[in-house]
Amino acid sequence: MTINETAHAIDQVIVDFVETGIANGETDATDRIVLRNLLLAMIGKEDLDTQLVPSQALLERLELLDLLVDWAVANGKIADYQYARETLEAQIMSLITPMPSVINKHFWELYEQNPEAATDYFYKLSQNNDYIKTRSIAKNIAFQHRTDYGELEITINLSKPEKDPKQIALAKNVPASAYPSCQLCMENEGYAGRIDHPARANHRIVRMPLNGEKWGLQYSPYAYYEEHCIFLAEEHKPMKLDKHTFDKLLGIITQFPHYFVGSNADLPIVGGSILSHDHYQGGQHTFAMAEAPIELAFEMSRFSSVQAGIVKWPMSVIRLSGKDQMELAEAATFILDAWRGYSDEAADILAATDGTPHNTITPIARMKDGFFELDLVLRNNRTSQEFPDGIFHPHPDVQNIKKENIGLIEVMGLAILPPRLKDELMEIENHLKGESVEIVPYHKEWVAGLVDKKIRSGADAADVVQEAVGEAFLRVLEDAGVFKRTPEGQLAFRRFVEQLR
Repeated sequence: MTINETAHAIDQVIVDFVETGIANGETDATDRIVLRNLLLAMIGKEDLDTQLVPSQALLERLELLDLLVDWAVANGKIADYQYARETLEAQIMSLITPMPSVINKHFWELYEQNPEAATDYFYKLSQNNDYIKTRSIAKNIAFQHRTDYGELEITINLSKPEKDPKQIALAKNVPASAYPSCQLCMENEGYAGRIDHPARANHRIVRMPLNGEKWGLQYSPYAYYEEHCIFLAEEHKPMKLDKHTFDKLLGIITQFPHYFVGSNADLPIVGGSILSHDHYQGGQHTFAMAEAPIELAFEMSRFSSVQAGIVKWPMSVIRLSGKDQMELAEAATFILDAWRGYSDEAADILAATDGTPHNTITPIARMKDGFFELDLVLRNNRTSQEFPDGIFHPHPDVQNIKKENIGLIEVMGLAILPPRLKDELMEIENHLKGESVEIVPYHKEWVAGLVDKKIRSGADAADVVQEAVGEAFLRVLEDAGVFKRTPEGQLAFRRFVEQLR
């Protein structure tokens, strides 16, 4: 293709890309010329064939985006680094992404008709403008594992791209910046990004009131489940679990009853990756834990309208249910306070050592059959000489599968496993088929057991590996449970429950 032919081809891409925004109602036809000119500047082109009309059959928007970025790289407008490409992608997409004022106005107009219609609109927009990385998410490996507690969901997370080594080297020379304060702060909305901070030019946030505070709703760029969203405080303040937490969780599902919402715990080891900014995660997904039944109901005499019970789950969960939002929050606060001060040396539970607290919870709220429902997952982050990573953390014999913290999403039964497992598990499958492959040292003992299992069962190698990964994740949850699923452990759980009656 000649230079002139290439220029003509990219002109058609520019025309067609702008047209996708007009066709979707994201931009107005009146803005067509301005948007084309802004796009020319972004990719480093100075002219455009004005005789071109939109193609009869438009390419998919993301295909057009790729062609635009490739042109910018080929013509020296940007360097061929991952961060430079991502920055330009977000800037191009921002052209056909409505401003926050427009999005918020339309969102709340739809909300007046139906809360679900409002979130449907915002979710679709966040996918269409490539803020939610649909192509990257599609790379994730996912399967289910049936257990006595329901079907656990297993995912190997391949959506977040690995950093380019050249980019890592460049980042060392970038001066430190305190803006935005963190990756959750509202200052990220529309921020171009830099080599050590993700591009957010196409990022938008819906503003929402929450119990007298200003909060926002956004979606996760690398969603782990359906409509994976984040509720975040406008103010940059650290996460803290107290009565206000329960009030806000219940306040969120009052506004969005079709969503669940939960908070990571507020202590290291058992907490989330970002504890510096108050936020919760939610979405429209039913996790196995939500469907797990109550196996021991008990009464809390102080809270007559609240139903309580121990949930049949590998971790230690108390479920509260009721229609009185205020009393439900008070009951949850009572349990949190009781748990924070609770010790049971026979169960390895100490509330604190040398003044350092260990007990907290992971709370999850949802609406079910017209009732508010709160699941309180008891957590403890104490370490020991035997378990330096955490007594109630994945133990060494399953860390070949999962070594990272067990946060909110995994607590509910969805494993987020590291990308290294994609190739490692394929090698193990090949080994089980009799091929000569090198197994990484930390898998060897585990694989020896799989060989015996395959010989005994005669099952397909892939099925054997998936079954074993599922069993390992179940063990991870059992390790994280403070009261074990043994007669002794459940007796200890009942001892704590007696403090709540």
